[in-house]
Amino acid sequence: MRGGEFDVIITDISMPEMTGIEFLEAVRAHDVDVPVILMTGAPELGSAMRAVEYGAFQYLEKPVAGDALWEAVLRATRLHRLARLKREAMELHGTHERRLGERAALEVRLVSAMNLMWMAFQPIVLWRERRVFGYEALLRSDEPLMNNPGDILDAAERLGRVHELGRHVRARVAAAAPDAPEGLSLFVNLHSADLNDDDLYSADAPLSKVASRVVLEVTERASLYGVKDAAGCIAKLKALGFRIAIDDLGAGYAGLTSFTQLEPEVAKLDMSLVRGVDTDPRRQSIVRSMKTLCDELDISVIAEGVETAAERGMLAELGCDLLQGYLFSRPERGFPTPRW
Repeated sequence: MRGGEFDVIITDISMPEMTGIEFLEAVRAHDVDVPVILMTGAPELGSAMRAVEYGAFQYLEKPVAGDALWEAVLRATRLHRLARLKREAMELHGTHERRLGERAALEVRLVSAMNLMWMAFQPIVLWRERRVFGYEALLRSDEPLMNNPGDILDAAERLGRVHELGRHVRARVAAAAPDAPEGLSLFVNLHSADLNDDDLYSADAPLSKVASRVVLEVTERASLYGVKDAAGCIAKLKALGFRIAIDDLGAGYAGLTSFTQLEPEVAKLDMSLVRGVDTDPRRQSIVRSMKTLCDELDISVIAEGVETAAERGMLAELGCDLLQGYLFSRPERGFPTPRW
């Protein structure tokens, strides 16, 4: 099936080694459109429900009359062609939907992505002292159809599995922590929905055991509106030893809400402010003012997305000494040494 494209697939449900339902699940991980007709001599409600869940085209009880099977194949083929034309039309008009497709295929790919997940680390440097301050942990996966972190997070949100994904990430960071250079902070991204996950506050959770060296980054791009007692949640995390950072500052929700609820020790300037800061007086003014105000609030500032020596030089002039970006190192397995 992986070796080519097919108009329709017909399979039995009862087979050795792999059932028809398991086969259907594997098909959906590879192709979200191809119609699959399932046949069985022992129909069950459970298998029928799973067939529907994974997008089976038709569920036929044996013995199947030849003309009925042929009619099902013809109808499936025509509808498959129509589905292909629909996708072409959407691409033509610039409204191409993600290849992630239907819920069943999305579920299969997300599970695979989490099973094949690993963490990359990118250094955060103290430029003036030419030393590493810490490392940000960044989600990666070897799942070929979902290796973009944004796709993985989007799938978890759509499927209501953000907590599960967050636990996977935190467990992997905790597993990598013993290999991190001594005395350096580990920055871990936290979806705002994770603040509603009881596991986050467990002293027995893997990441809690290394909380003293972890900075949890809560993005400004996601509203805290759905978090129950955000201030209380942050207090519990700090009691465990975690520090808090606001991520993507300057690219998310406006206002003071995130600062008053999170009371962060660190603020990370979004790369949209950093990109081209050396040639843009308005960006320079905003960065300078943000840095001054954060200093007055005793909040450390990290400028992320630094890609050029000119950006680095201007940020240093503006008082930003904590820097992160491709100029120093791309995210890599292990804990890379930055380029100075």
